[in-house]
Amino acid sequence: MPLVVDRVAMARLYGEPLFALPNDLYIPPDALEIFLEAFEGPLDLLLYLIRKQNFNILDIPMAALTRQYLSYVDEIRTRNLELAAEYLLMAAMLIEIKSRMLLPPKKVAEGAEPEDPRAALVRRLLEYEKMKLSAARLNALPQFGRDFLRADVFIEQALQPRFPDVNVDELRDAWASIMKRAKLIQTHKITREELSVREHMTLVLKALQGHKFVEFEKLFDATKGVPVLVVTFIALLELGKETLVEITQAEAFAPIYVRLAYSPL
Repeated sequence: MPLVVDRVAMARLYGEPLFALPNDLYIPPDALEIFLEAFEGPLDLLLYLIRKQNFNILDIPMAALTRQYLSYVDEIRTRNLELAAEYLLMAAMLIEIKSRMLLPPKKVAEGAEPEDPRAALVRRLLEYEKMKLSAARLNALPQFGRDFLRADVFIEQALQPRFPDVNVDELRDAWASIMKRAKLIQTHKITREELSVREHMTLVLKALQGHKFVEFEKLFDATKGVPVLVVTFIALLELGKETLVEITQAEAFAPIYVRLAYSPL
């Protein structure tokens, strides 16, 4: 260990701080493995590389970033090609941006600045970082089942229930409410009336005799009440079913006529 220590220890070896790497230190090629499953996508990996090396996100060194990004992707491509597919798409975009930066900028109107090829990528990274920080803040909030549980308290009730006291005014209001509801209730007396469908079928046939056509509505007498109208309509349907009458209409929405069925001699 040096006599004067002016920096933070790089590691600890058997409990002792290590401030400089040994000259004969050998690190196997497969000692450090990078797993892209730890990242949530290409943008997450890019943001990790930028923040790890303190790159200015508004002035990204594309050459260094692309080189490091490709080295990460090469590690996983041989192990999980399906996972590396979307990372390879971002790699192609990084190479395109790097190539565009090597070309002369396109001519623009006088007084306007040429568009930076990195602008679209920077906007996506800033929006992704904003959403990631918002998600982290939401995840830091207490959640039921993870940070706290609902408390269930059992309160033993007294064996002898104590009912609330009722005064005279409450009894009077309750009685007034019952009387008010009683006035709203109406009773109906239902009587039974014997009506014969066959009898009304005969009445319909008599009404049709001597007429070539009779308007449908004239077969019903509204003064005799709804039950008679219903039975008359059923009788008319039965006559039509037995082909004793014909119900015709010239066109849609035209008046409906009824006549006796034609029977050849």
